Order: sequence, then C-alpha cells, then structure tokens
Amino acid sequence: MENKRATGTAYEKKAAEYLKENGYDIIECNFRCRYGEIDIIAKDEKTLVFAEVKYRSSLRYGMPYEAVNRGKQRKIMLTAEYYRMKNNVSANTNCRFDVISILGNEIEHIKNAFGGWS
Repeated sequence: MENKRATGTAYEKKAAEYLKENGYDIIECNFRCRYGEIDIIAKDEKTLVFAEVKYRSSLRYGMPYEAVNRGKQRKIMLTAEYYRMKNNVSANTNCRFDVISILGNEIEHIKNAFGGWS
C-alpha cells in the first residue's frame, strides 16, 4: 500500500506542476476532512478549482478518469463544501470540479468534469 501512496503522491505533484505551468495558482494539496480528500485546490483566474488526480500505468483497468465515479464525486463535493465553509469562501465564488487523468506520461485535464452541489 505504501508504494501506491508514494506513486499517487508523485503524480499529484506532477499534476500540480502541470496546473502551475498552465497559469493556475495552487492553494492547497491533499486537503483532508472527515468527508474525504481533495487532491488539489487551485485558483483559475476567479474560479476555485477542486481537482481530483487519477493515474494509471496502462489501460488494463480503463481510463484513469473512469475511476471518478458518482460515489467519489459525491465525496469530493462534500469535502469541497466543508472546505468552503471552513475557509469562509463566499457562496458567490465560482467553483468547479476538474479531473486530471494521467495515463503513463500523458496528462488529460478535464475541466468541469462533474458539477453541482449535493
């Protein structure tokens, strides 16, 4: 399990670097609370972005983004809502949920991959 966590951490760092290179400001990585975890919280101009990073070395189990199912989305949205409350983020702040899907060394950034507040 430790190797999977180390691999996940390495690809989360790679995703954060990718976002920085594309003009995002990284606010926080690995935000955790009782509802779950958000890999990367960033700012894209005036939009607060909650990003989930998924990595796979091959297509054996499908595309990485396919692992962000409805249950995972719900946990991310609950965690994001808690983050907003804890950090006094205005209800008027634009927010979106992105997925950074990494297959081998290829990065696919899916903006607004899912949405709506639970």
